[in-house]
Amino acid sequence: MPTISFANSKGGSGKTTSALLLACELAHSSSVTLIDADPRQPVTRWAALSEKPASLTIVSNATERTVLDQIEAAAVRDPFVIVDLEGTASRLTSYAISQSDLVIVPMKEQQQDASAALDVIAEIHRDMKAVRREIDYAVLFTQSKVVAKSRTARHIARQFRENDRVAVFDVEINERDAFSALFAVGGTVRDLDPKSVNNLAAAIDNVAAFAAETIERLRKAAAKRKVA
Repeated sequence: MPTISFANSKGGSGKTTSALLLACELAHSSSVTLIDADPRQPVTRWAALSEKPASLTIVSNATERTVLDQIEAAAVRDPFVIVDLEGTASRLTSYAISQSDLVIVPMKEQQQDASAALDVIAEIHRDMKAVRREIDYAVLFTQSKVVAKSRTARHIARQFRENDRVAVFDVEINERDAFSALFAVGGTVRDLDPKSVNNLAAAIDNVAAFAAETIERLRKAAAKRKVA
């Protein structure tokens, strides 16, 4: 079963938000395990706020000693395993990346995030050499403006999208009131009250498109491994 890790060494990159959005969206039609490997335990705190989807299992307290066993056990049980990694380079991060079918590198369209994303990509390539296999990865732009992007944001996005050596999601996770609300009230985007958040329908469409592109990337990666 596919394992998807979310990795970025810079805090505030949208890593936990995008991991949670994907896990909740997939959980509407499949069983999912979300491993909270961030020492701050943001996903675990989210799960305590409100009732989570019954098909979503949260695994907390992942450490470098336990994460491999946790990923293996979850992969046997559920069709999708998602790992929200800690925001620093570590042995735990390397272990999880080495077991991943896809590593998603979330980043805002800012220079600090860009530098951190490139560091993560370099780490992925080192882990590829260690395990002697290709590990698919892609950059995901997060908290992006729907309209009126700054000149800097457009420049940074263009640098990544025009780089043939770096895969980038077509979909961007937009800056949405609904996504922020999850960490205040719990639940999923689809559970939110449209009277309490702005443009909820657009937020739901955004998450659905993200999940669909993720699944398509997993399919292409699996097909590529079969050919190899």
